[in-house]
Amino acid sequence: MSRIEQIGDCTLYLGDCVEIMPELDGVDHIITDPPYEDELHAAMGRIKRTDGQKMVDTLGFEGINASRERVAAMIAGISNGWAVVFCLAEGVRAWRDCLQAADAKWDTTLAWIKPDASPRFNGQGAARGFECAVTAWCGKGHRKWNGGGRRGVFTYPVNTNRQGEHPTEKPLPLMMELVGLYSNPGQVVCDPYLGSGTTGVAAVKRGRKFIGIERDPRWFDLACRRIEKAFSEPDMFVERPPVPVQESLL
Repeated sequence: MSRIEQIGDCTLYLGDCVEIMPELDGVDHIITDPPYEDELHAAMGRIKRTDGQKMVDTLGFEGINASRERVAAMIAGISNGWAVVFCLAEGVRAWRDCLQAADAKWDTTLAWIKPDASPRFNGQGAARGFECAVTAWCGKGHRKWNGGGRRGVFTYPVNTNRQGEHPTEKPLPLMMELVGLYSNPGQVVCDPYLGSGTTGVAAVKRGRKFIGIERDPRWFDLACRRIEKAFSEPDMFVERPPVPVQESLL
């Protein structure tokens, strides 16, 4: 760990999450977007566009496969509630197996539908139009969330309220909805793969405390600026939407 920033109720660590997470006393929930599976990283350098434009050939960080088991065990160990972890469809089973091996209670897989996702530029098959997020309960007793019996499908354009610098940035409205569903005001939400800080901004706007970890100084500084700005905005706390009620099926 090389730096700690305290911004309001947010504590941000510059360093490697596999070194920092074991030092945390525990958090209420983890909502995070770790690196993609190795399959996507390997394919990026081979993708050829047919429109003459340059294709991104690297994300600047390695895939999750080699560290997934260790990270899953740490997530299950420090979360006292939910673990919500983004991944590709190819990674769902691996994340499920690793979280279950760490004694987390598997719940379900969410789907983020991306209506403005990029097409497959080489035209050799369908483009990816969605991402997944695996969910598991790491706490004691019955699992609890604020979504009633609603479906775990979320439709948000990629380019909604996008800051634009980080290559895998999630849309803020999506993260605000997930924070609202999987945590309560005053609780601590942790993102061990902070990136550009979107989950932290969502936590601030939802009235949650936040812990973020990022090892790249460029993204860490950007996250600090975004979270500090979120505290200064007039709409800092956005009221949580009404809790859906499951209608009787009988």
